[in-house]
This record gives sequence, structure tokens and C-alpha cells, in this order.
Amino acid sequence: MGKMAESPLLREVEGEREIGISSRWDALTEELKKVSCIALPMVFVAISQQLVPTVAMGMLGHLGELYLSAAAIATSLTNVTGFSLLYGLSSALETLCGQAYGARQYNKLGVYTIGAMIPLLVVCIPISILWVFMDKLLILIGQDPLISFEAKKYSTWLIPALFPYAILQPLVRYLQTQSLMLPMVLSSVASLLFHVPVCWAFVFKLNLGSSGAALAIALSYFLNVVLLGVYVCYSPSCNDTRISINFSTEVYSSIWEFVRLAIPSASMICLEWWTYEIVILLSGLLPNPQLEASVLSICLMISSLHFFIPLSIGAGASTRISNELGAGNSEAARNVVRAVLVISILEAVIAITALLCSRRVLGYMFSNEKEVVDYIREMVPFVCLLVLTDCIQSVLSGVVRGNGNQHSGAYINLGSFYLVGLPVAAILGFVAHLNGKGLWIGLNIGATMQSILLARITCITDWQIQAVRARERIFHGNCVSEVII
Repeated sequence: MGKMAESPLLREVEGEREIGISSRWDALTEELKKVSCIALPMVFVAISQQLVPTVAMGMLGHLGELYLSAAAIATSLTNVTGFSLLYGLSSALETLCGQAYGARQYNKLGVYTIGAMIPLLVVCIPISILWVFMDKLLILIGQDPLISFEAKKYSTWLIPALFPYAILQPLVRYLQTQSLMLPMVLSSVASLLFHVPVCWAFVFKLNLGSSGAALAIALSYFLNVVLLGVYVCYSPSCNDTRISINFSTEVYSSIWEFVRLAIPSASMICLEWWTYEIVILLSGLLPNPQLEASVLSICLMISSLHFFIPLSIGAGASTRISNELGAGNSEAARNVVRAVLVISILEAVIAITALLCSRRVLGYMFSNEKEVVDYIREMVPFVCLLVLTDCIQSVLSGVVRGNGNQHSGAYINLGSFYLVGLPVAAILGFVAHLNGKGLWIGLNIGATMQSILLARITCITDWQIQAVRARERIFHGNCVSEVII
């Protein structure tokens, strides 16, 4: 028998299916481009800002072990008690400004940004008081008095950096949520280029030591704020969203709205950030603490340098999702999740491959001691696991911030690291006598648990409901009817 004629209805169904697959692929490809246009510049912004204190510490290291150890301890404590807190609090703007921009309520971006700066500047006051008494805190926990005094000098002169940093982070979120990336890249790179010669002059030419390095950091942050402030005030790109120094009733009412999201946002970031610092402190209690602390610090440095990449992808995820939810586009928000996961997994594969291929020589970048080099080679597979979980959790944390679900993220981080990760690390490190490797395995288990729970939250998210809530948040319930469930 001859070939049966193909049914017109069947051809129509197959044609619609092909069109559907093609349109979904086109949407995914377009979203990959949009996220990449945010994530790639954010890598430069994050690295440029991180290099400011790193350059200062490197220059102090050339003055002697006392200056280096004091700067290292002071940097760790000021990050934990100050900069990480301000960074975490300001990340609430990723939800508020992002959704307002998506909903085309452009005037609210300026209101939310000013409303965020006020509480952040207030928070700087108790942080400053704590830093003034840094030496007493360090002596209380058993640190050497000479190191404690030098660390206190560094942290005291770092207080002027707090206040511009409290303004800088809201400005970054304000521009990020509008996908205005170029001014942030230029201002961050310009501030870093300014910082290097100024820090060198203060430390070596004017012999200001720790005080000069800290003051150079403050001036760099201040310059960054000035550059971004000029752009925000005069650029035509910000005409619709212009920030106005106008302390109206609307600004004061936005403060409470910001604080409600800022506290869980800070909890999400700080609970994770502090875990790594605790692990480094625990390594000092192990047998042969110099070797264990050195190797774990190097492993943490490697993973931290890589962390800026998934962190930037997460920023792209947060921006795109908050924009789409604010516009009421639930399906587009879902598509963003697919796109950022594709990018993060590809990046993880590249990073892990590079680490595994270089594991035999990686240690020589940090030490010539064979014992240290061999230990780092053994630790590389465990570092790779943390790199993988970083790529997953950073992106999914951005998703959580984008849809305003920071409360769930905070509980997940608390449970993953403080109820699972750190107890397991302590048991493996001290009871099972796996030492530094045991501490790192515990860290990996906590990060893996975090990634699994964040993935679970993302999978069960009803994006249509999230779109409705986003519109309610921006319009106070006036636009619920615009989104069909």
C-alpha cells in the first residue's frame, strides 16, 4: 500500500509544537543575554571593590609581620561586624527597587534608595563605637596585646570608610536594578586606580602605617560615592528614577518597608559569611595550627576569589526576577531561573576543571613548603565541591532576593550552617581527628544542605502568586486584579 496521506490536523499540531519549542528556546537565549549583560559587569564591580582592602593589606605586609597580622585580624572583624552587615542590609533594595522598576513605578526607586540610606547610616554609629574598643575585644579573646593595639588603630581609622560604604551599597543596588552597569564599572575601577597610589603614599612616603592604609580605603569609597552620585544626579538615564534629597512622608514610610526586608536579607548573607570566619578560627585550635590555619585560609581565599563570579550571576538573577515580577510577568521570571542555572552550571564546570588540572602546582602560588603544597593538593577536590555549591546557592539566593523571600533564605542558612555544617565540622575535625580536612568537609555539608533547600524552595515557588505579591508590595494591593491566577 502507498504511504498514507498525513493528516492536516496532525501537521498543525506538530507545527504548533515546533513553534512552541522554538519560542521557548528563543526566550531562553534572550534571557541568557540579559543576565550576562548584568553578571559580567558585576564581576568587575565586585572584584574592584574587594581589591581595595586587599591592596591595603598587601602594602602593610611589607612593613612587617605585626602590621600584616593586625590588618588581617582587623579586616576579618570589621568585615564580620560592619561591612558584611551593611552589604546584607542594602541587598533588600534588590527586591524593592527591582520590583518597582519592573512595575514602572520609577519614582519609588529614589524613595526606596533614600529610605535605605537613613537606617544604614544610623547603623554605622554603634558599629563605630565597637571598632573604637577593638583592642579590648581582641585581648578578651586571647590575642596578643601588640597585635590588638595595632588592629584597633587600623579599625579606628577605618570608621570614616563605613559611612561612604553605607551610601555606596544602596547606590549600587539602585543602578543594578535598572541594569545601568557601565557607570558602576567605571567608578569602581577608577576608585581602585586612585586607591593604589594614595595607599602607597600614605603607608610608605608619609609613614602613616595602618592608619594611612585605612584612610586610603575611606577615601577610595568616598570617591566611588562621589562619582556615582554625580552620575545619578545628572545623567539622562536616571531622569525617571532620580534620587531626590527630600525627606518626605513617603521616604519615612519606606524606611519601615526597607527594614522589614533588610533584616532577613542581612541574616541570609551574614549567617553564611560568618561561618567561614568561624571555621578559620576553629582551625587555630587544631594540632599543628600554623599548617591547618594556613592551608584552610588558602583554600578559603581560592574559593572566595571564585565566589565573585556566582555572586554576580546571582545579582543578575535578582535583578531580572524582581523586574519581571514587578511587571507581573510570572512566566518570564520562571525563565530567568532556567537561564541563570544554565550559566552557573557551565561556569562551575569550567572552574572545577581548571582547579583539578592545576591541583599539583596550585599550592606553589602560595608557599614553597612541600607540606603545604601536598596538603593543598589533597584539599582541591573538597574545594571543588564548595565551588559547585557556591555556583548553585549564590544563584538561588539571588532568586530568593528577587522574589522577596529573604525570610526563608535566612532560616535555610541558619539551619544549614549552624545546625548541620558547623556541628559536623567540629565532630569531624576534633572528634574524628580529620583536622582541617574535617572542618572543610563540614563546611561542604552545610553548603550542600543550603543548596538543596534553596533548590527545593525554588522548585515549589508559585511564580504567579509571587507576581501578585510583588504588585501588591509596589501598589499596596491596588493592582492585584491585573494579574490573572
